[in-house]
Amino acid sequence: MEIADLITWFEEWANPAWSENWDNCGWQVEPGILQQPARVLVCLTPTLAVMHEAIACNANLIFAHHPLIFNPPKSLRRGEAIADMVRLAFTKNIGIYSAHTNFDQVQDGTADVLAQILELKDVTPIVPTQNGLGYGRVGILQPLMTLKELLAVIHTRLAPPNLIVSPTADLHQEISRVAVLGGSGASYISAVVKTGASAYLTSDCKFHQFQESRDRGLVLIDAGHYATERPACDRLVQKLRSLNLDWVQLSDQDEDFRQVLP
Repeated sequence: MEIADLITWFEEWANPAWSENWDNCGWQVEPGILQQPARVLVCLTPTLAVMHEAIACNANLIFAHHPLIFNPPKSLRRGEAIADMVRLAFTKNIGIYSAHTNFDQVQDGTADVLAQILELKDVTPIVPTQNGLGYGRVGILQPLMTLKELLAVIHTRLAPPNLIVSPTADLHQEISRVAVLGGSGASYISAVVKTGASAYLTSDCKFHQFQESRDRGLVLIDAGHYATERPACDRLVQKLRSLNLDWVQLSDQDEDFRQVLP
């Protein structure tokens, strides 16, 4: 399958037009590779380490969840990460494509994969957008679990470096309704409360957002940005392999930019 056909297939599933106004989905760098057979390296975040991995693997497309370029750069200078990524993309003929908030909304996107990992039932979006899609997912645990059991499942299946949990949470509390949203989901706390969820798995939560959740009777669980979004990248690789591409692989150089010291 040529890269142009691959992108057409993907955009029929996760239309970049669905992305938020502040976002930058779609082509980040396209050095003239559309008619080449697709050799795809999938990653969460496009970094120089991922670029060098793509070069070593003879990949011609880095397919990333996070955009390389969020804000228009005022200059491009050697030694700066974005500039060096763009330079290598053109000199090595490696495209960089991003699917961000459009990928968050769709079936088998970031939120849906989290819901599947926790085996939630009767799943619906936290905030619907269109055609039954939307941001986040909320569903039922069957059988229900104590909070302690739920945290153990999250540790086992997501392997986060740590979990940050509401301090007054009762570990023996029975949890039946759970909300999930990969990446930075603290701004959805009010929407989650309206769903009737007892616990909310997301990341990048601040001090006062834990306070807000506690005051509103919601157990907030922060598993980290990487742990909550990387599984969807793995699922994307599985989907791409079903297309019989020339080559596709999940990056070994993807990084969790937070380190928890013992």
